[in-house]
Amino acid sequence: MQKEAVIPTRPERRYLAEEFRVDSWATLEPLFDELLNRTISSVSELENWLKDLSEIEAVLSEETAWRYIRMNIDTTNEEYAQAFDFMVTEIDPKAAPYSDKFNKKLLESPFCKELDTEKYAIFLRALKMQIKLYREESIPVFTTLQQMQQKYGMITGVMSIEHEGQKLTLQMANSFLKDTDRELRKAIYDKVNEARLSKSKELDQLFTELIRLRDKVAKQANHANYRDYKMDALGRFDYTAEDCFTFHSAIEAECVPLNNKVDLARKEVLGLATLKPYDVDVDPSGRAGLKPFKDEQELINLSIEAFSKIRPYYGECLETMNAMGHLDLGSRLGKAPGGFNYPLYEIGVPFIFMNSVGSLRDLITMVHEGGHAVHSFLSKDLEITGFKNLPSEVAELASMSMELISIDQWDVFFDNETDLKRAKKEHLEKIMATLPWIATVDAFQHWVYENPTHTEEERGANWLRISSRFGGKVVDWTGYEDVKKFQWQKQLHLFEVPFYYIEYGIAQLGAIAVWRNYRQNPEKALDQYEAALSLGYTESIGEIYAAAGIEFNFTQDYVRELMQFVWEEYSKL
Repeated sequence: MQKEAVIPTRPERRYLAEEFRVDSWATLEPLFDELLNRTISSVSELENWLKDLSEIEAVLSEETAWRYIRMNIDTTNEEYAQAFDFMVTEIDPKAAPYSDKFNKKLLESPFCKELDTEKYAIFLRALKMQIKLYREESIPVFTTLQQMQQKYGMITGVMSIEHEGQKLTLQMANSFLKDTDRELRKAIYDKVNEARLSKSKELDQLFTELIRLRDKVAKQANHANYRDYKMDALGRFDYTAEDCFTFHSAIEAECVPLNNKVDLARKEVLGLATLKPYDVDVDPSGRAGLKPFKDEQELINLSIEAFSKIRPYYGECLETMNAMGHLDLGSRLGKAPGGFNYPLYEIGVPFIFMNSVGSLRDLITMVHEGGHAVHSFLSKDLEITGFKNLPSEVAELASMSMELISIDQWDVFFDNETDLKRAKKEHLEKIMATLPWIATVDAFQHWVYENPTHTEEERGANWLRISSRFGGKVVDWTGYEDVKKFQWQKQLHLFEVPFYYIEYGIAQLGAIAVWRNYRQNPEKALDQYEAALSLGYTESIGEIYAAAGIEFNFTQDYVRELMQFVWEEYSKL
């Protein structure tokens, strides 16, 4: 029986009034002016100033978060869309110049050099880059970009199909791709892709306009292209575009052959002359798709139980979120696609959003986002908001490690050993397949932004070229050429968070290494995992990975070593 969760209260504010709310620029501007004009006469006063600024940043971030969450929960609600749009059009553009001035005030202060170097080095490094990139003329472009990026969720969130008189979201429909009836799978697959292709032109046009605006931002900041700009904007101090290409080649050499093995075995067991794209998710032995939970509430309960078995604290994190209403996990018409854990910096308790329909994939999404949530809890007491602004290579290490750490506790979701082994096997197959997909999406983005004036036809052709490099050689796409050509449109990151994707691959390698450590010494591995996550972003990525007991390394030799470990674990099942 779960104990009653302790619901935390928001920490007492030190600078803002307790009743302060973000309802207009007029309420914020005097506070920003006071901070900008405040006299700072010592290093302690500088640190107090930083903490006051951090408090405003936390409040603003949390307000934006809630508006974004509500908008995603119900994409049909105009009031929610307008509330988020208010932050994007009225608050952010006016706050941006102040942010640049605050960065300069801090770095130009004579007391900045007296700040604890070890404590603030990573934070100050990021501020210097922000100053380098800031251009006032880019503010309206960013505003337009944020508004346009919302259109992706609006276009895809209402996509649906009809099946046996019932209207299904695409997430609901995709669950049928695990059905043992091949004709049903094909029928559903065709309907899903008919829905997607009906919007392909609209999404192509949206992406073309996003590329144009992003390239404009890059040129305004004196970068050759948006890829180079984004490497700086994402704070990729610890690796380069060339390192990404090295990683792509390593994945091509070490992961693609493993996927071909898996697909060939699937084709043989299914007894098929050709393996089609609607055959890759079904159980080869003819068993129905795994159903690890019945509904949203059971997913919550079983996830809490599994996390508690790893360490009680992890379960308590989810219990707290559940008690506070910070979990919205079910799929509904009008709800935006995808899943995320959104940190809430003032209260310190994050929010998990996803679209579960009872599948194994949903279980994995839940433990993934749960890993992000544990990370939020472990880093919530860091002194300033800037210390919690995590690079994705660190954030995704937390979530992807939890996927694998939790795998031995999945018995709470399955009441027999056969289903449990099958779930583990399917997940490891998915990891082996995901790394080449990550390389495909990342390589595609490099090409897109190195060639920003390309045509939509050239875009499709180059997607096919790149995907053939990393895709398996077994699945037959005959008859589905258009589906393959527009596959990239399924990836929301391309539209909403450009270049945020290679981090998943880097973190996936790190997660495999954490899991290998966990296999050897569970308690030590968990201690190291927590030590790394508790750092937030106060150390370099390499140092955080070292704290986790792993390497920050994506060379071919390291990829081979870790993929061999995965293959060995897979072969045992």
